[in-house]
Amino acid sequence: MNTRSEKTKRWQHYILNRLWQEPVRIFVAMSCVALFAWRNNTVVWTIPLILGIVAAALTDLDDRLTGRLKNIVITLVCFAIATTSVELLFPHPVLFIVGLGLSSWAFIMLGALGQRYATIAFGAILMAIYTMLGIGLFPQWYIQPLFLLTGAAVYYVFTLLNHLIFPVRPVEAQLINTYTSLASYLETKAILFDPDGISHAERPLYKISLVNSQLVQQLNIVKTAIQSRLRGDRASSASRRALLYYFVAQEIHERANSSHIDHLRLQDHWHFNELMFRFERLIRQQATACRDIANSLQTKQDYQHSCRFERAFTNAEAALERVSPFAEKETCERLRWLLKNLKAIDQQLASVASEQLSTTDWQNIDTELSFEGLQGWQDIKSRFKSHLSPKSSLFRHATRVSIVLCFGYFIIQSIDLQRGYWILLTSLFVCQPNYSATKRRLALRVIGTLAGILIGLPLLWLLPSLPGKLVAIVIFSVLFFLFRQVQYAQATLFITLVALFCFNLLGEGFNVALPRIIDTLLGCGLAWLAVSFIFPDWHYRQFSTVLDKASTANLRYLKAVVQQYQEGKDNRVAYRIARRDAHNADAELASVITLAENKSWPSFNAKEASFSLLCTNHSLLSYIAALGAHRQRISHPQLLNVLYALVEYVENDDPTNNQKLYQALETLHTLTDSNEMDDEPQKALIIQQVLLIVHTLGEMQKFKEPLLTA
Repeated sequence: MNTRSEKTKRWQHYILNRLWQEPVRIFVAMSCVALFAWRNNTVVWTIPLILGIVAAALTDLDDRLTGRLKNIVITLVCFAIATTSVELLFPHPVLFIVGLGLSSWAFIMLGALGQRYATIAFGAILMAIYTMLGIGLFPQWYIQPLFLLTGAAVYYVFTLLNHLIFPVRPVEAQLINTYTSLASYLETKAILFDPDGISHAERPLYKISLVNSQLVQQLNIVKTAIQSRLRGDRASSASRRALLYYFVAQEIHERANSSHIDHLRLQDHWHFNELMFRFERLIRQQATACRDIANSLQTKQDYQHSCRFERAFTNAEAALERVSPFAEKETCERLRWLLKNLKAIDQQLASVASEQLSTTDWQNIDTELSFEGLQGWQDIKSRFKSHLSPKSSLFRHATRVSIVLCFGYFIIQSIDLQRGYWILLTSLFVCQPNYSATKRRLALRVIGTLAGILIGLPLLWLLPSLPGKLVAIVIFSVLFFLFRQVQYAQATLFITLVALFCFNLLGEGFNVALPRIIDTLLGCGLAWLAVSFIFPDWHYRQFSTVLDKASTANLRYLKAVVQQYQEGKDNRVAYRIARRDAHNADAELASVITLAENKSWPSFNAKEASFSLLCTNHSLLSYIAALGAHRQRISHPQLLNVLYALVEYVENDDPTNNQKLYQALETLHTLTDSNEMDDEPQKALIIQQVLLIVHTLGEMQKFKEPLLTA
């Protein structure tokens, strides 16, 4: 019985997974086209219909119903402009190459308006190249655009039907990903309490910083998904419930990100103590609870909070009391705050139980989310203006892609390649905004294409009939979309098989195999040359800019925390924005450092210092987060003065002026020796976190100097 139940859960998990929903829509749309082609024996129509479906699926955007309709209209209009322009300008090579360069640059620059428009713009360029692939298939210029747009419309019809049946499922899928990412972060954080000890060479803080950046990115994605459902006054109860799940995840993230102690120092002195084991076990149990929440959302079952947590906390408290008489008072105090923080995470996890979350008092919760969409023509103008410079990665990417496409078209025309537009297609997919991502995708593209050709040629011989070819196209298309977000090499393999079988419908399957390989190599080569010599990343390294942005965001977060110590705790939108901006800046810093090529650094020592700086910045953010996690109104003016002095010190950070640091430390020592504030519960926390922040700022300055002067 248990085995059958487990199998049922696994099937539910698989069927309801978001990666499964998209391939299902592809399967239905492709099957309709294949059935139409088979019944009417019109294989020449099949290719533009299939390409239209692929282009639409690659630009499918999640939104509420009215938002989806708006996206579909905008996308189809862009598709129509792209495919019609190609058909009309193709007989005029000079006009065509000018139009190709300008339009591709303009389409990519639409990304300045947001990811939504960047996705639509990519689809429009893709539709233009698909049109080039089919030039000459039809006698009249307007027939191919009609079929391409029809294929896209067919797919969009099924996306609308899917949305009407499962309107909130995409949001739930993103919540599942969020809690899974949260579990991964907690599991990584638990390494800091590994009783067997951790090596400084293993860079545990660096690993935590990278996992945190992935979690921050996922929190941004789920926020956007929820926000799209909450626009207007008719948000469903399911959408509002999803918002509460999001707020719980945010609160857990802030507390999980909090650090109350120097972990490496703790490992050096406490690795033999049972408390390390107990803290590690507690954090791993909380990671398991996050995965259980994700599973409950996946299977539509109620989350049941484990009763083992209560016993685990009781035993941890007892262990801490046993060791207190023999350990440093300051360290024990820090561990007590850590335990209190873990209890707060436990309370958040317990609140996810359906009967508690559904009875939440909405009147006492600030459910406003910051709006980041377009806000009029002035906003559009300012966004474009901010990217009209080589300093912008979007501008550099747009320039590279437009030059690559024009040069690829010039090569095709110069040597009269029949199916050479695969060069442009390969370049578009391989050429990424930075060098590292391009190099990675380049290798995967070549491997996937070669594997696809080697597998595809025998399959063309084994499946000579029309029904067999159509079934193969449907299956390989589904597999492409199943793998495209997780395994790019496998996805390339399956889309290569789709291309082979599509052209085999025209009797060209075996003939296009070798040109496909050559065009792929040429396209990859052009993409590599573009990122290497056209505005190369290492000439526009924005390290100092990103570092200043992170420092400014940390300061804003600290100010928001101090304000709540003065006015009292609440979850106002201004506080959440400051917290999110600090985490986004930390994630951006991690991205810049991890993706930077060796050419970006003047020496190996400079590169190593950048990793140390990233870890130190993340530690600083964690110490501020600990203050934020325990924020509550305090009335004692001396404690508030310490926090104000800390803000001023961080704001006017000057390595040559240590006077403010000495004054802050003197004030802290005075507070420590004072008996008049023994009843102030936040005194110890504020003192320890201020000391950690001041020490970390000194460490950051030590790593900053050689990097900024290099």
